[in-house]
Amino acid sequence: MTIDKIDNLALIEQSAKDFTEANIRPYVMEWDESQHVPMDMLQQMGEYGFMGILVPEAYGGAALGYQEYISILCEIGKVCGSICLSVAAHNSLCTNHILSFGNEEQKQKYLPKLATGEWIGAWGLTEPNTGSDAGRMKCVATQDGDYWVLNGTKNFITHGKSGHVAVVIARTGEPLDSHGMSAFVVERGTPGFSGGKKENKLGMRASETAEMIFDNCRIHKSQMLGEVGDGFIQSLKVLDGGRISIAAVSLAIAKGAYEAAVKYAQEREQFGKPIASFQAISFKLADMATKIEAAELLTRQAGVLKDKGQKCTKESAMAKYYASEIACEVANDAVQIFGGYGYIKDFPVEKFYRDAKLCTIGEGTSEIQKVVIARDILR
Repeated sequence: MTIDKIDNLALIEQSAKDFTEANIRPYVMEWDESQHVPMDMLQQMGEYGFMGILVPEAYGGAALGYQEYISILCEIGKVCGSICLSVAAHNSLCTNHILSFGNEEQKQKYLPKLATGEWIGAWGLTEPNTGSDAGRMKCVATQDGDYWVLNGTKNFITHGKSGHVAVVIARTGEPLDSHGMSAFVVERGTPGFSGGKKENKLGMRASETAEMIFDNCRIHKSQMLGEVGDGFIQSLKVLDGGRISIAAVSLAIAKGAYEAAVKYAQEREQFGKPIASFQAISFKLADMATKIEAAELLTRQAGVLKDKGQKCTKESAMAKYYASEIACEVANDAVQIFGGYGYIKDFPVEKFYRDAKLCTIGEGTSEIQKVVIARDILR
């Protein structure tokens, strides 16, 4: 990385940090307690380029790469995992799917609104009975002349109720056929498309997770991304980038918990000296720092490959798997360092502890990441 790029990265990190300190930190616990999704603030982030990070300037985006993307997510997530998750889902799933597989007309129609934050995006693959087993999805699209008619339900969808537009993968062929699914862009307000139950969650509570319901929802054939049967193959490629996003979210949460623990350990005194001076605490901090460093290297390595347009399925799975697991470990250790105060909402680490767990589940569980990695190394 050249000096110019490093300087540019530092400026971008500072911009994200400044925005986060001014617009997110003061409201973190208020939003968490009430499960409030600050849509106006998410839209405001578009003015700073944070909602179209990877989108070319021609479509209103910031035209940045994955290193900048990782850095922005880290600055946001060190303060609030929920907002970080929303930014990641918007950028890497909905927006990136249209950027990667939309035709020029579709890109011109949707990317400027998504990249500027005017519209917030959702992405629907998961269903109530098909999470990892997406090949058995029951949301079906049936062709009727120039239209496709969608019927079924998607769940655990970020912005599933409040998002302005969604990329939805539906079955257009036989179950278990990797070419039996297709992707569609569906705008909010389309008859037959509605939001369902909003989940009451352990963590990431200011990031909306909800159902999307399709009841005889008619979509013109011009809303299909790519060709009939391309949906699942497209999704796998989108998820490569999505896993880098979740790795970055995980890394951010780990960093936030670690930084809070270091500060507390240096200020909290027991037996007449800071607890950081005790080997039990200092060694725990050393382990936390080492795990974070390793997770960041894995995440940025996957980002380098993605920026080069090279295959990164194994690397993104490794980054997502390791970073999400160490986020849980680091957050757990941070709570332990805080002791009783770590269990209280007046201090930040209990929220990091709650938020971290989602990272081992969303966009492919840790177990699925192991499947992906094992297939690649044993091929």
